[in-house]
Amino acid sequence: MSTDDIATLPDHRLLSLLDESRMIIVCGPGGVGKTTTAAALGVLAATHFAKRVLVLTVDPARRLATALGLVALGNAEVPVHLDRARGTLTMAMIDTKSSWDDMVRRHAPDERTRDRVLENELYRTLTSRFVHSHDYVVTERLFEAREGGGYDLVVVDTPPSRSALSVLDAPRRMEQFFSSRLLKLLTAPTQSRLLSLASRPFFVVADRILGAAFLSDIAEFFTLFRTMEGPIVARSRRVGSLLAEESTKYAVVTSPEPVAMREAKFLVDELRRRNHRLAAVVANRLVPVRLGDGALKRAVGLEASLADPVGQLAPPERRRLEVLVACEREIAAISAQHGSAVQRIADWGALVVTGEDRGGDITDTASLLALGESLRTRVTTERQE
Repeated sequence: MSTDDIATLPDHRLLSLLDESRMIIVCGPGGVGKTTTAAALGVLAATHFAKRVLVLTVDPARRLATALGLVALGNAEVPVHLDRARGTLTMAMIDTKSSWDDMVRRHAPDERTRDRVLENELYRTLTSRFVHSHDYVVTERLFEAREGGGYDLVVVDTPPSRSALSVLDAPRRMEQFFSSRLLKLLTAPTQSRLLSLASRPFFVVADRILGAAFLSDIAEFFTLFRTMEGPIVARSRRVGSLLAEESTKYAVVTSPEPVAMREAKFLVDELRRRNHRLAAVVANRLVPVRLGDGALKRAVGLEASLADPVGQLAPPERRRLEVLVACEREIAAISAQHGSAVQRIADWGALVVTGEDRGGDITDTASLLALGESLRTRVTTERQE
Protein backbone atom coordinates (compact mmCIF):
# COMPACT_ATOMS: atom_id res chain seq x y z
CA MET A 1 0.00 0.00 0.00
CA SER A 2 1.42 3.39 -0.97
CA THR A 3 1.13 6.58 1.08
CA ASP A 4 -1.39 7.85 -1.46
CA ASP A 5 -3.79 4.97 -0.74
CA ILE A 6 -4.90 6.86 2.38
CA ALA A 7 -7.18 9.55 0.97
CA THR A 8 -6.50 13.13 1.87
CA LEU A 9 -9.45 15.33 2.73
CA PRO A 10 -10.10 18.82 1.32
CA ASP A 11 -10.95 20.25 4.72
CA HIS A 12 -9.39 22.78 7.07
CA ARG A 13 -8.77 20.75 10.20
CA LEU A 14 -5.12 21.75 10.53
CA LEU A 15 -6.03 25.41 10.07
CA SER A 16 -8.81 24.99 12.63
CA LEU A 17 -6.27 23.60 15.08
CA LEU A 18 -4.07 26.67 14.59
CA ASP A 19 -7.03 29.01 14.90
CA GLU A 20 -8.53 27.46 18.05
CA SER A 21 -5.32 26.91 20.02
CA ARG A 22 -3.42 29.36 22.18
CA MET A 23 -0.41 27.10 22.55
CA ILE A 24 0.80 24.15 20.47
CA ILE A 25 3.60 22.04 21.92
CA VAL A 26 5.48 20.06 19.29
CA CYS A 27 7.22 16.84 20.41
CA GLY A 28 9.01 14.06 18.60
CA PRO A 29 12.20 12.06 18.08
CA GLY A 30 15.32 13.78 16.81
CA GLY A 31 16.03 13.95 13.09
CA VAL A 32 12.42 13.83 11.86
CA GLY A 33 11.94 17.51 10.97
CA LYS A 34 10.31 18.51 14.25
CA THR A 35 11.81 22.01 14.47
CA THR A 36 11.09 22.76 10.82
CA THR A 37 7.50 21.53 11.26
CA ALA A 38 7.03 23.80 14.28
CA ALA A 39 8.33 26.77 12.28
CA ALA A 40 6.08 25.86 9.34
CA LEU A 41 3.04 25.77 11.62
CA GLY A 42 3.96 29.22 12.92
CA VAL A 43 4.32 30.62 9.40
CA LEU A 44 1.03 28.98 8.35
CA ALA A 45 -0.84 30.46 11.33
CA ALA A 46 0.56 33.97 10.84
CA THR A 47 -0.25 33.84 7.11
CA HIS A 48 -3.87 32.71 7.40
CA PHE A 49 -4.98 34.45 10.59
CA ALA A 50 -4.64 37.92 12.08
CA LYS A 51 -2.68 36.42 14.96
CA ARG A 52 0.48 37.43 16.75
CA VAL A 53 2.44 34.16 16.60
CA LEU A 54 5.57 33.24 18.53
CA VAL A 55 7.67 30.16 17.78
CA LEU A 56 9.91 29.16 20.69
CA THR A 57 12.58 26.74 19.58
CA VAL A 58 15.28 24.83 21.41
CA ASP A 59 18.12 24.60 18.92
CA PRO A 60 17.27 25.34 15.28
CA ALA A 61 19.68 24.33 12.56
CA ARG A 62 21.67 27.22 11.12
CA ARG A 63 19.93 26.81 7.76
CA LEU A 64 16.53 27.25 9.43
CA ALA A 65 17.62 30.41 11.23
CA THR A 66 18.90 31.72 7.88
CA ALA A 67 15.63 30.78 6.20
CA LEU A 68 13.77 32.86 8.76
CA GLY A 69 15.95 35.85 8.01
CA LEU A 70 17.56 35.84 11.46
CA VAL A 71 21.18 36.84 11.71
CA ALA A 72 21.41 35.64 15.31
CA LEU A 73 18.71 33.59 16.96
CA GLY A 74 18.91 33.80 20.74
CA ASN A 75 16.91 34.49 23.86
CA ALA A 76 15.60 37.76 22.41
CA GLU A 77 12.36 37.58 20.44
CA VAL A 78 13.03 38.52 16.81
CA PRO A 79 10.33 39.53 14.27
CA VAL A 80 10.30 37.47 11.07
CA HIS A 81 9.23 39.10 7.81
CA LEU A 82 6.42 37.37 5.93
CA ASP A 83 4.96 38.40 2.59
CA ARG A 84 1.18 38.98 2.44
CA ALA A 85 0.56 37.67 5.94
CA ARG A 86 -2.55 38.55 7.91
CA GLY A 87 -0.72 38.25 11.23
CA THR A 88 2.83 38.56 12.56
CA LEU A 89 5.51 36.00 13.33
CA THR A 90 8.19 36.25 16.01
CA MET A 91 10.80 33.63 16.82
CA ALA A 92 13.21 33.02 19.68
CA MET A 93 15.61 30.30 20.76
CA ILE A 94 15.58 29.40 24.44
CA ASP A 95 18.97 30.24 25.92
CA THR A 96 19.30 28.41 29.24
CA LYS A 97 21.70 30.74 31.05
CA SER A 98 19.93 33.94 29.99
CA SER A 99 16.53 32.52 30.90
CA TRP A 100 17.70 31.48 34.38
CA ASP A 101 19.20 34.95 34.93
CA ASP A 102 15.91 36.55 33.87
CA MET A 103 14.01 34.30 36.27
CA VAL A 104 16.30 35.22 39.18
CA ARG A 105 15.91 38.92 38.43
CA ARG A 106 12.14 38.48 38.32
CA HIS A 107 11.71 36.47 41.54
CA ALA A 108 14.53 37.62 43.83
CA PRO A 109 13.11 39.42 46.90
CA ASP A 110 15.66 42.25 46.66
CA GLU A 111 18.67 43.45 44.65
CA ARG A 112 21.23 42.10 47.12
CA THR A 113 19.82 38.56 46.94
CA ARG A 114 19.59 38.82 43.15
CA ASP A 115 23.25 39.82 42.80
CA ARG A 116 24.47 37.17 45.24
CA VAL A 117 22.63 34.42 43.34
CA LEU A 118 23.89 35.60 39.95
CA GLU A 119 27.47 35.76 41.24
CA ASN A 120 27.39 32.39 43.03
CA GLU A 121 29.78 29.91 41.40
CA LEU A 122 27.51 26.92 41.94
CA TYR A 123 24.61 28.80 40.29
CA ARG A 124 26.78 29.57 37.27
CA THR A 125 27.81 25.93 36.95
CA LEU A 126 24.28 24.57 37.34
CA THR A 127 22.75 26.92 34.78
CA SER A 128 25.53 26.53 32.23
CA ARG A 129 26.42 22.84 32.28
CA PHE A 130 23.59 20.72 33.64
CA VAL A 131 21.16 19.41 31.03
CA HIS A 132 18.07 19.40 33.25
CA SER A 133 18.55 23.05 34.17
CA HIS A 134 17.13 23.67 30.70
CA ASP A 135 13.80 21.96 31.39
CA TYR A 136 12.32 24.40 33.86
CA VAL A 137 13.33 27.56 31.99
CA VAL A 138 11.54 26.27 28.89
CA THR A 139 8.31 26.30 30.88
CA GLU A 140 9.21 29.73 32.27
CA ARG A 141 9.58 31.08 28.75
CA LEU A 142 6.35 29.59 27.49
CA PHE A 143 4.56 30.94 30.56
CA GLU A 144 5.89 34.46 29.86
CA ALA A 145 4.89 34.22 26.22
CA ARG A 146 1.46 32.77 26.97
CA GLU A 147 0.52 35.04 29.86
CA GLY A 148 2.31 38.22 28.83
CA GLY A 149 -0.46 39.26 26.46
CA GLY A 150 1.88 39.86 23.53
CA TYR A 151 0.91 36.76 21.52
CA ASP A 152 -2.27 35.00 20.43
CA LEU A 153 -0.56 31.70 19.60
CA VAL A 154 2.67 30.22 20.94
CA VAL A 155 4.24 27.24 19.13
CA VAL A 156 6.80 25.47 21.32
CA ASP A 157 9.48 23.26 19.78
CA THR A 158 10.55 20.90 22.57
CA PRO A 159 13.84 18.96 22.93
CA PRO A 160 13.97 15.63 21.05
CA SER A 161 12.23 12.47 22.24
CA ARG A 162 11.79 11.83 25.95
CA SER A 163 13.51 15.07 26.92
CA ALA A 164 10.22 16.73 25.97
CA LEU A 165 8.54 14.86 28.82
CA SER A 166 11.19 16.19 31.22
CA VAL A 167 10.16 19.70 30.17
CA LEU A 168 6.48 18.95 30.75
CA ASP A 169 7.25 17.43 34.17
CA ALA A 170 9.59 20.27 35.22
CA PRO A 171 6.97 22.41 37.05
CA ARG A 172 5.95 19.44 39.21
CA ARG A 173 9.58 18.57 39.93
CA MET A 174 10.31 22.15 40.97
CA GLU A 175 7.46 22.02 43.49
CA GLN A 176 8.75 18.71 44.82
CA PHE A 177 12.26 20.13 45.14
CA PHE A 178 11.15 22.97 47.41
CA SER A 179 9.38 20.53 49.72
CA SER A 180 12.21 17.96 49.69
CA ARG A 181 14.26 16.84 52.68
CA LEU A 182 17.42 17.65 50.73
CA LEU A 183 16.58 21.35 50.49
CA LYS A 184 15.66 21.47 54.17
CA LEU A 185 19.02 19.93 55.02
CA LEU A 186 20.89 22.31 52.74
CA THR A 187 19.15 25.35 54.20
CA ALA A 188 19.27 24.35 57.87
CA PRO A 189 21.14 26.68 60.30
CA THR A 190 24.69 27.06 59.04
CA GLN A 191 26.72 25.14 61.62
CA SER A 192 24.46 22.08 61.86
CA ARG A 193 24.06 22.05 58.10
CA LEU A 194 27.78 22.01 57.40
CA LEU A 195 28.39 19.34 60.02
CA SER A 196 25.61 17.17 58.59
CA LEU A 197 26.87 17.54 55.02
CA ALA A 198 30.54 17.10 55.92
CA SER A 199 29.80 13.76 57.54
CA ARG A 200 28.43 12.27 54.31
CA PRO A 201 30.91 10.32 52.12
CA PHE A 202 30.12 12.19 48.90
CA PHE A 203 30.68 15.59 50.46
CA VAL A 204 33.86 14.44 52.19
CA VAL A 205 35.35 13.45 48.82
CA ALA A 206 33.93 16.51 47.04
CA ASP A 207 35.32 18.85 49.65
CA ARG A 208 38.80 17.33 49.26
CA ILE A 209 38.68 17.60 45.46
CA LEU A 210 36.89 20.93 45.02
CA GLY A 211 38.27 22.80 48.00
CA ALA A 212 37.15 24.10 51.35
CA ALA A 213 34.64 26.52 49.84
CA PHE A 214 32.57 23.75 48.28
CA LEU A 215 30.12 23.24 51.15
CA SER A 216 29.81 26.96 51.73
CA ASP A 217 28.98 27.58 48.06
CA ILE A 218 26.27 24.91 48.21
CA ALA A 219 24.85 26.27 51.43
CA GLU A 220 24.82 29.86 50.22
CA PHE A 221 23.25 29.06 46.87
CA PHE A 222 20.37 26.99 48.19
CA THR A 223 19.72 29.38 51.07
CA LEU A 224 19.45 32.24 48.61
CA PHE A 225 17.41 30.15 46.18
CA ARG A 226 14.90 29.28 48.86
CA THR A 227 14.08 32.99 49.32
CA MET A 228 12.36 32.72 45.93
CA GLU A 229 10.27 29.68 46.88
CA GLY A 230 6.91 31.46 47.05
CA PRO A 231 6.83 33.01 43.57
CA ILE A 232 8.57 30.07 41.90
CA VAL A 233 6.18 27.48 43.35
CA ALA A 234 3.17 29.64 42.50
CA ARG A 235 4.49 30.04 38.98
CA SER A 236 5.13 26.31 38.65
CA ARG A 237 1.54 25.51 39.59
CA ARG A 238 0.25 28.02 37.05
CA VAL A 239 2.50 26.57 34.35
CA GLY A 240 1.20 23.10 35.16
CA SER A 241 -2.34 24.39 34.68
CA LEU A 242 -1.43 26.02 31.36
CA LEU A 243 0.03 22.77 30.04
CA ALA A 244 -3.28 21.03 30.75
CA GLU A 245 -5.64 23.76 29.50
CA GLU A 246 -8.07 22.97 26.70
CA SER A 247 -6.49 25.64 24.49
CA THR A 248 -3.07 23.95 24.83
CA LYS A 249 -2.67 21.24 22.19
CA TYR A 250 0.11 18.76 21.48
CA ALA A 251 1.49 17.52 18.17
CA VAL A 252 3.92 14.62 17.77
CA VAL A 253 6.19 14.57 14.71
CA THR A 254 7.72 11.32 13.48
CA SER A 255 9.13 9.66 10.40
CA PRO A 256 8.02 6.21 9.18
CA GLU A 257 11.30 4.61 10.30
CA PRO A 258 10.78 1.89 12.96
CA VAL A 259 12.91 3.52 15.68
CA ALA A 260 11.19 6.89 15.25
CA MET A 261 7.78 5.21 15.20
CA ARG A 262 8.45 3.43 18.50
CA GLU A 263 9.60 6.66 20.13
CA ALA A 264 6.62 8.59 18.77
CA LYS A 265 4.16 5.96 20.06
CA PHE A 266 5.81 6.18 23.47
CA LEU A 267 5.35 9.97 23.45
CA VAL A 268 1.71 9.62 22.36
CA ASP A 269 0.99 7.19 25.20
CA GLU A 270 2.80 9.33 27.79
CA LEU A 271 1.02 12.52 26.73
CA ARG A 272 -2.32 10.77 27.13
CA ARG A 273 -1.27 9.29 30.46
CA ARG A 274 -0.60 12.86 31.63
CA ASN A 275 -4.05 13.91 30.31
CA HIS A 276 -2.57 16.29 27.73
CA ARG A 277 -4.59 16.95 24.57
CA LEU A 278 -2.94 15.21 21.65
CA ALA A 279 -4.27 17.03 18.58
CA ALA A 280 -2.22 15.62 15.72
CA VAL A 281 0.56 13.28 14.64
CA VAL A 282 2.69 14.44 11.71
CA ALA A 283 4.10 11.54 9.70
CA ASN A 284 7.03 13.28 8.07
CA ARG A 285 9.59 12.43 5.39
CA LEU A 286 7.40 10.07 3.38
CA VAL A 287 8.19 9.04 -0.20
CA PRO A 288 6.63 11.74 -2.43
CA VAL A 289 3.43 10.63 -4.12
CA ARG A 290 4.82 11.63 -7.52
CA LEU A 291 7.51 8.96 -7.03
CA GLY A 292 5.65 6.27 -5.13
CA ASP A 293 2.46 6.36 -7.19
CA GLY A 294 2.88 3.96 -10.10
CA ALA A 295 6.44 2.90 -9.25
CA LEU A 296 5.53 -0.78 -9.43
CA LYS A 297 3.77 -0.33 -12.80
CA ARG A 298 6.78 1.48 -14.17
CA ALA A 299 9.03 -1.36 -12.99
CA VAL A 300 6.83 -3.94 -14.76
CA GLY A 301 6.90 -1.90 -17.96
CA LEU A 302 10.68 -1.63 -17.87
CA GLU A 303 10.98 -5.38 -17.26
CA ALA A 304 8.91 -5.99 -20.37
CA SER A 305 11.44 -3.97 -22.34
CA LEU A 306 14.22 -6.09 -20.88
CA ALA A 307 12.62 -9.24 -22.27
CA ASP A 308 13.92 -8.13 -25.70
CA PRO A 309 13.14 -11.32 -27.66
CA VAL A 310 15.00 -10.19 -30.77
CA GLY A 311 18.15 -9.05 -28.95
CA GLN A 312 17.97 -5.44 -30.01
CA LEU A 313 19.14 -4.01 -26.65
CA ALA A 314 22.80 -3.12 -26.47
CA PRO A 315 24.55 -4.17 -23.21
CA PRO A 316 24.88 -0.57 -21.88
CA GLU A 317 21.16 0.06 -22.49
CA ARG A 318 20.25 -3.24 -20.81
CA ARG A 319 22.31 -2.36 -17.73
CA ARG A 320 20.66 1.07 -17.58
CA LEU A 321 17.19 -0.48 -17.69
CA GLU A 322 18.12 -3.03 -15.03
CA VAL A 323 19.22 -0.22 -12.71
CA LEU A 324 15.96 1.67 -13.37
CA VAL A 325 13.91 -1.45 -12.62
CA ALA A 326 15.74 -1.96 -9.32
CA CYS A 327 15.22 1.69 -8.36
CA GLU A 328 11.51 1.64 -9.20
CA ARG A 329 10.97 -1.57 -7.22
CA GLU A 330 12.83 -0.11 -4.24
CA ILE A 331 10.72 3.05 -4.40
CA ALA A 332 7.56 0.93 -4.55
CA ALA A 333 8.67 -1.13 -1.53
CA ILE A 334 9.58 1.92 0.55
CA SER A 335 6.34 3.66 -0.42
CA ALA A 336 4.36 0.59 0.68
CA GLN A 337 6.28 0.51 3.98
CA HIS A 338 5.51 4.19 4.56
CA GLY A 339 1.85 3.61 3.74
CA SER A 340 1.69 0.84 6.34
CA ALA A 341 3.34 3.13 8.89
CA VAL A 342 0.73 5.83 8.28
CA GLN A 343 -2.01 3.22 8.70
CA ARG A 344 -0.55 2.27 12.08
CA ILE A 345 -0.38 5.93 13.11
CA ALA A 346 -4.05 6.30 12.16
CA ASP A 347 -4.80 3.69 14.83
CA TRP A 348 -3.33 6.00 17.48
CA GLY A 349 -6.55 8.00 17.48
CA ALA A 350 -5.33 11.49 16.54
CA LEU A 351 -5.50 13.70 13.48
CA VAL A 352 -2.87 12.39 11.06
CA VAL A 353 -0.95 14.80 8.84
CA THR A 354 1.50 13.46 6.25
CA GLY A 355 4.57 15.29 5.01
CA GLU A 356 6.64 14.28 2.03
CA ASP A 357 10.42 14.13 1.93
CA ARG A 358 11.21 17.38 0.15
CA GLY A 359 14.72 16.42 -0.86
CA GLY A 360 16.31 19.78 -0.03
CA ASP A 361 16.84 22.41 2.63
CA ILE A 362 14.33 25.03 3.67
CA THR A 363 15.85 28.18 2.21
CA ASP A 364 13.37 30.96 3.06
CA THR A 365 10.00 31.73 4.64
CA ALA A 366 8.29 30.97 1.33
CA SER A 367 9.65 27.40 1.59
CA LEU A 368 8.28 27.14 5.14
CA LEU A 369 4.88 28.38 3.98
CA ALA A 370 4.91 25.87 1.12
CA LEU A 371 5.66 23.13 3.65
CA GLY A 372 2.83 24.30 5.89
CA GLU A 373 0.39 24.45 2.98
CA SER A 374 1.37 20.95 1.87
CA LEU A 375 0.78 19.66 5.39
CA ARG A 376 -2.71 21.12 5.59
CA THR A 377 -3.70 19.51 2.30
CA ARG A 378 -2.48 16.10 3.45
CA VAL A 379 -4.70 15.51 6.45
CA THR A 380 -5.94 11.93 6.72
CA THR A 381 -8.84 10.40 8.57
CA GLU A 382 -7.84 9.04 11.95
CA ARG A 383 -9.32 5.89 13.41
CA GLN A 384 -10.35 6.14 17.06
CA GLU A 385 -8.69 3.75 19.51
